[in-house]
Amino acid sequence: MNFINPKTDFAFKKIFGSDDSKDILISFLNALLYEAQPVIEDLEIIDPYLAPNIKGIKDTYLDVKAKITGDKTVIIEMQVLNVEYFQQRVLYNATKTYSMQLSTGSGYSNLNPVIALTITDFKMFENMDTVISHFIFKEKTFLVDYLADQFELVFVELPKFNKGLDELETLTDKWIYFMKTAQALQSVPEELGNVQELKQAFKIASTANLNAQELEDLDKREIFIQDQRGSISLATKIALAQGIEQGIEQGIEQGIEQGIEQGIKQGNLRLITRQLERSVGALSPDIQACISQLSVEELESLGEAVLDFATLSDLTAWLQAHNNRQ
Repeated sequence: MNFINPKTDFAFKKIFGSDDSKDILISFLNALLYEAQPVIEDLEIIDPYLAPNIKGIKDTYLDVKAKITGDKTVIIEMQVLNVEYFQQRVLYNATKTYSMQLSTGSGYSNLNPVIALTITDFKMFENMDTVISHFIFKEKTFLVDYLADQFELVFVELPKFNKGLDELETLTDKWIYFMKTAQALQSVPEELGNVQELKQAFKIASTANLNAQELEDLDKREIFIQDQRGSISLATKIALAQGIEQGIEQGIEQGIEQGIEQGIKQGNLRLITRQLERSVGALSPDIQACISQLSVEELESLGEAVLDFATLSDLTAWLQAHNNRQ
């Protein structure tokens, strides 16, 4: 028996954000947010796409979004690659979710709490050993909470979790172990299968239950991640070369800074071009020129949208929409 990798966004959404995922998501969130206490009794899985109400505001794509007990909104993002400015993206998505609760004429009393749960396959906080970390607003000197119940950022760093199967003690341990190792397992371990929600998660994650289109989408995403990791390595090499060359003329510090930016852009451009050609076919010189003019941040947005493109017209529509927002 084989299982899909829950760390990819496709698999994560299928396991935790599908029509059959309600009980799974309740158990998962209670485990990661509330130390396995049954705080969340019910929830509603809702559309994770955050369309901006104001022209010029960046679109937001989340993995899973849910309204939980107590009128709280939880947004969940699974991130495999440590991309540039990721921490700022987490904060942007959370604050945008909070602010978009209000429409014209609505009072601030209508604002409900927001929790942003971020699961990473890399270490974000090197100076902390804890696997799960919680951040809230506090006064700088006296550490007094500022509306602690309204806004919370929760991070789960998978590489920091090192327990083996025989060391799992809590429901929290079991869910993190599932996230980290499911793809490598050949069967459902008894230690995890005795939890009904985990057993159901394994059932959804079984490749035997996927159709041909889903398997193809999953394969594309796995290739994208591998290419992106290669792109990061390429960007580092280009950055060093650019930094040295420009450093001679303009100073080492400025040269390295510009080299890093150029290296990242060139690496992402090559990667995204390959992904687009796999998805929609050959790109005309005009389209290639248009893509090459995108900034690093815009290329990142295009990279997130690639898997949604089925035809060349989808790509041209995305580029046209982008040009209209400028």
